[in-house]
Amino acid sequence: MERINVDNIYFDNVTLDEAIAFSEQSILENRQIAVFTPNPEMCQLCHKEPSLLKIYNSSELTLPDGIGIIKAAKILGTPLKEKVAGVEFGFRLMESCERLDKKVYIFGGREGVAEKARDNLKTVHPNLDICGVHNGYISDEDNQRLIDDINDSGADVILVCIGFPKQEKWIFDNRGRLKNVKLLAGLGGTVDIFAGTAKRAPKIFIDLHLEWLYRLIKNPSRFKRMTALPKFMRRIKKQAKANQKI
Repeated sequence: MERINVDNIYFDNVTLDEAIAFSEQSILENRQIAVFTPNPEMCQLCHKEPSLLKIYNSSELTLPDGIGIIKAAKILGTPLKEKVAGVEFGFRLMESCERLDKKVYIFGGREGVAEKARDNLKTVHPNLDICGVHNGYISDEDNQRLIDDINDSGADVILVCIGFPKQEKWIFDNRGRLKNVKLLAGLGGTVDIFAGTAKRAPKIFIDLHLEWLYRLIKNPSRFKRMTALPKFMRRIKKQAKANQKI
């Protein structure tokens, strides 16, 4: 697949359908892949912690989760096909796992959230095999027990929803220790959407590319995090101007 460089992170130029098709193929071919979903905030963090770039660029599938990434790619003259939100990928992936009879492990959320996510998903997908769950709070000492639990469960797919960059670091550090897992997806707050403890923005906000505004209205404490977007866009515009001079 074609990869597009946006702020030194390489995004796959895919639609949601293409991302799911690639994931299904990898699962069926028993080929382990990691799926990351960076947004402008994550790009901004990589400038503060350059070592994260190696981790973000280690994934086999990197999805542009945020309209800011789409706009940035267009400004740079290398447009991406579409925004692929992590939560939408997660919902579609669960459909695939049910249809392909693949086992899913959910790792993330506050105490009890992963269990709620499992129960809600089983209501929608009664034949989906969710073979294990674990909350997102884990110490270094507990990590081996978690790895053993995932391996004993026979999970084919694991949703790692412990927030960035912790989830990407966990996947990078532990993927080689997971015996049967074919796909590891870092999906952040998706577990809360599955559980019903958080809601996606209404469709009108999504259609107008204003999901960020809805999140800010619902949680004003996110304001400081939102300052990453204008910083990111200023850097992209500066890069685009520099490229024109070359």
